[in-house]
Amino acid sequence: MKRARIIVLAIAFAAAGGAAIIAKRFSAPQPVQRVEIETQVGTVDVLVAAKAIRLGDSVRSNDVKWLAWPKSAVASGYVTRAKQPKAMSELSGSLARAPFLEGEPIKDQKLIKASEGGVMAAILPSGMRAISTPIREETAAGGFILPNDRVDVIVSRRVRMARREEHVSETVLRNVRVMAIGQIIEQKDGKKVANGKTATLELTLGQAETLALARSMGEISLALRSLADVNPNGKGGPEQVDNPFGNDRGSSVKLLKYSVPSRAYGLN
Repeated sequence: MKRARIIVLAIAFAAAGGAAIIAKRFSAPQPVQRVEIETQVGTVDVLVAAKAIRLGDSVRSNDVKWLAWPKSAVASGYVTRAKQPKAMSELSGSLARAPFLEGEPIKDQKLIKASEGGVMAAILPSGMRAISTPIREETAAGGFILPNDRVDVIVSRRVRMARREEHVSETVLRNVRVMAIGQIIEQKDGKKVANGKTATLELTLGQAETLALARSMGEISLALRSLADVNPNGKGGPEQVDNPFGNDRGSSVKLLKYSVPSRAYGLN
């Protein structure tokens, strides 16, 4: 009897030990196997700006560089080494018709070769004309008009009324884009004032003729418009005053300046 009991106890202890070993094995943390998956992405050498390039700058070979670019992200118009291996030397001397940020891909559409014309002709929209008019600092918002600002064009002249002459000021063009002040075609180095004796405006052919006529009749002044100001039709293009030099002036305001009466037409 005792022998049988001892055998049962031995079997019980063996079973308990085996269960403990099994439980310990399953409860122990399993080693983490790291699986490294290497994804190979096809790249293409794309010509990019090695530094910031401003509007009108001459692009030299050291201003650009080749940079590996994901093949799937290459857009049409990018200059690639596969298609233009000599692009750095071929594009050297070209003029930037638009600014480039550092690292921005170079596009042929944003460059113009020196032999194809100047920067002004390159940035002038199709169908528009660039015409310059003399200005003085006091007639151009104290010099605070910068390229790409929008202005109204005002002509001041003498008009004979009955038996006396009066000074008349009238707006001949509204919401006109300033392309350049002097030879400055964009704001550089955070300048807040542009100095120059001429202002180049972006006009249609008819507006250019109106400005040429107004310039021959009197003194031109530029009135700076707000950046938030738009045309009544919601567009940002220039407006021409209907029949600016006609006889039907509509309402007018008489002013007295230095004892000389004057009249301003077309106030709005």
